[in-house]
Amino acid sequence: MAELVERTIYEWQTLMEQGEVSAVQLTDMYLARIAEVDPIINSVAETNGDARDIATALDDERHNKGARSPLHGIPVMVKDNLDSADSMQTTAGSLALAGHVAKEDAFVVQKLRDAGAVLLGKTNLSEWAYFRSTRGCSGWSSRGGQVRNPYALDRNPCGSSSGSGAATAAHVVTATIGTETDGSIVCPSAVNGIVGLKPTIGLVSRTGIVPIAHSQDTAGPMTRSVTDAAAVLSAIVGADPADAVTQDATTQDYRQFLKKDGLKGKRIGVARDYFGKHEGADNVIEDALNALKDCGATVIDPVSIGSLSLFGNAEFELLLYEFKHNLNAYLASHDANVKSLADVIAFNREHADKVLPYFQQELLELAQSKGSLDEEAYQHAKAECLRLSRDEGIDKTIKEHQLDAIVAPTQTPAWMIDPICGDKVIGGCSSPAAMAGYPHITVPAGYVYGLPVGLSFFGTAYREGTLLECAYAFEQATNIRVPPTFQAHAQTL
Repeated sequence: MAELVERTIYEWQTLMEQGEVSAVQLTDMYLARIAEVDPIINSVAETNGDARDIATALDDERHNKGARSPLHGIPVMVKDNLDSADSMQTTAGSLALAGHVAKEDAFVVQKLRDAGAVLLGKTNLSEWAYFRSTRGCSGWSSRGGQVRNPYALDRNPCGSSSGSGAATAAHVVTATIGTETDGSIVCPSAVNGIVGLKPTIGLVSRTGIVPIAHSQDTAGPMTRSVTDAAAVLSAIVGADPADAVTQDATTQDYRQFLKKDGLKGKRIGVARDYFGKHEGADNVIEDALNALKDCGATVIDPVSIGSLSLFGNAEFELLLYEFKHNLNAYLASHDANVKSLADVIAFNREHADKVLPYFQQELLELAQSKGSLDEEAYQHAKAECLRLSRDEGIDKTIKEHQLDAIVAPTQTPAWMIDPICGDKVIGGCSSPAAMAGYPHITVPAGYVYGLPVGLSFFGTAYREGTLLECAYAFEQATNIRVPPTFQAHAQTL
């Protein structure tokens, strides 16, 4: 099992090319690791019964034709809101979708298969991607139960890509796919001590993903290194005829941006609006800022990306409208037991003992009360989101200071798991990039009482390459990540 720790996709690929390990052996190692570790953290919703057969076929193909890509034979898991045309269910963590098996792969899943990845299974998540209750507990779903943080088992893994974050951190798979509407990739990546990359809206297809909001939803890689994030992103990017927003997406090998001197000459703005939430996290990020300077970056401190108090109102209205519209469209096109948001709400009420034992479904009910996307309230909210996050936010700040990227603490350290009273989130920096539809990457930056803290880099549209350069240079200079040891609680107790 020690061989699994911290080895990158490219290192595994080299070993497979040399014949020192096969895809079948790697798959078996991870399945054994899941059996050993996952009962502790509950990150895996389901393993793929076809995984060994897929790995066997890919080993044969490598022998006869060579590898398709750096992901050839690499075990990968996807969040349980991505369709897969196999025996695995797609439920978004909800018992309302229990037994739902998709007839077609999500476009992202198909891209992974085309790249030669072994689809090892699906990860647990916050039910309905955390869009269910005003006091939900991240990482809990009625299908899968509670995901735990592998750094401290009484601490929350954040969400909604909770299982993807915990599974990657705990080495039960090489890499995972998460999804984000606002924070659902970068927050669980930060508090689980891994790298998470939320791409620009339009770079990665949303077809076949249980939705919240088309204005902000995207899938992205969650990995233990920036190197692996680049490899996975390279595999999943591309134009999807069924998702018009991706028509300008062009494939490329993001390894070209993995430069140890990637910060040299970069102008980096410090978004001080997102400091002051936790002194421990602030101290970690202050050290990270010094590392950026040591790597040759010019640090402009401070910069402001707009009024934080205004972001939430417009975004919340937009999410309510789009969730109803998008979920109804998804359910109407799939063979599930529920056909609409109204059906989901009714199912939850009928099965409240299993679905609503800790918290309710206020957000589902609020969304159901909304009208169509033609309503003035929705159109106003959408315009406000773009104005605040782009025109008067990220774009304005980057242009004013001639920045390559903006940095901030991704999230405060993980809070306690509390399904009864819900999350006690102190603060994070995900909203501006999420609302703008712009890229955002988080990298491990340090620890507070053994709990991980991440450094965020975000910028304007389609600047993934620049963010990868910055993140890789920082990662290589600091080498800060320490694997989890599954402590019962944080080091303070």
